[in-house]
Amino acid sequence: MARTASSPPTAPPPPVGAPPPPRTPRGLPGTAWTVAALSVLLAVSAVLAIGLGSAVIAPTDTLRYLWAGTTGDLIGADEVTRYQITWQLRTPRVLLAATVGAGLGAVGAAVQALVRNPLADPFVLGVSSGASVGAVAVGVFGVLGSLGVYAVSAGAFLGALGGTVLVYLASLSAGGITPLRLVLTGVALSFGFQAVMGVIVYFVPGNEATSTVLFWTMGSFGAATWGSLPLVTAIVLAGIALLVSASRRLDVMTLGDETAASLGVDTDRLRRGLFLITALMTGAMVAVSGAIGFVGLVVPHVVRIVVGAGHRRVLAVAPLVGAVFMVWVDLVARVVAAPRELPLGFITALVGVPVFILLLRRRGYLFGGR
Repeated sequence: MARTASSPPTAPPPPVGAPPPPRTPRGLPGTAWTVAALSVLLAVSAVLAIGLGSAVIAPTDTLRYLWAGTTGDLIGADEVTRYQITWQLRTPRVLLAATVGAGLGAVGAAVQALVRNPLADPFVLGVSSGASVGAVAVGVFGVLGSLGVYAVSAGAFLGALGGTVLVYLASLSAGGITPLRLVLTGVALSFGFQAVMGVIVYFVPGNEATSTVLFWTMGSFGAATWGSLPLVTAIVLAGIALLVSASRRLDVMTLGDETAASLGVDTDRLRRGLFLITALMTGAMVAVSGAIGFVGLVVPHVVRIVVGAGHRRVLAVAPLVGAVFMVWVDLVARVVAAPRELPLGFITALVGVPVFILLLRRRGYLFGGR
């Protein structure tokens, strides 16, 4: 029958043997709505985490103390202790947990694109092991003592940067930096840094070196202060912004160096820039919290299942997911065995291992095959 003027045009049939057109997933919220929902969830989680602990503070009182700390408003004399717990102890700790979680989520997605390996995480390039060596050296030999309470963090940051420089120089070749060479060099030097830590712990008497190694390998926010928060927050936020600005080139780089070059992307230059950004972010985070595993590995995969593989969407959502997750991990770490505090790495491993296995079984194609 002939088509009338009001009838919509019909699309031509697809050619024989052509793959079916991709289907747009339904039921998934838009990225903007996802970001808004996660932002609200993060704010609620932060207020609850600040109020919960050995001394429970109601959310209304928590908000009132936060307002007083921000604006300088007066509080009653009988509330000074609760105010100090809220503002001086718990608030910087929760904010640091959110900052580190956001940074690990973003860096994990960037490193997986950098080395084109879905099993990569922020510490695959030897950053955490280098930071541990720097922290142990400060604690044992007393270097950087002029920095006072920030000496160990400064040593960890310098150790992380030193480790990444060694990885970069060792993996550099005439043809540039290849992802496989970068990963193998990072893994090899990580074992070397761990050996150095073992030697220091073995030959130095006392338990100070051992406890320092445990902190930097398992992670904790127990040393969080208002003084340690601004620098790491600035580095993490600036790094996330730079990664988001490079999201389109990250999408192209995941297609392979030859394809990226044909589309006008200089992969060697991009890889060097990503290496520097992720190293600075990871070094700053490890310096204040130690190495916290599985967050940077699992969070990007979970986010990709929800919002897709595009890095602009992943880098918009992964920091918020990582921040919410880390706030609750830190809360569990300090209340489940109170007054003792569990290392964060214990909890992230207990959660991350089964989640990763479930993702592997449910979405095997995300990990390189069925």
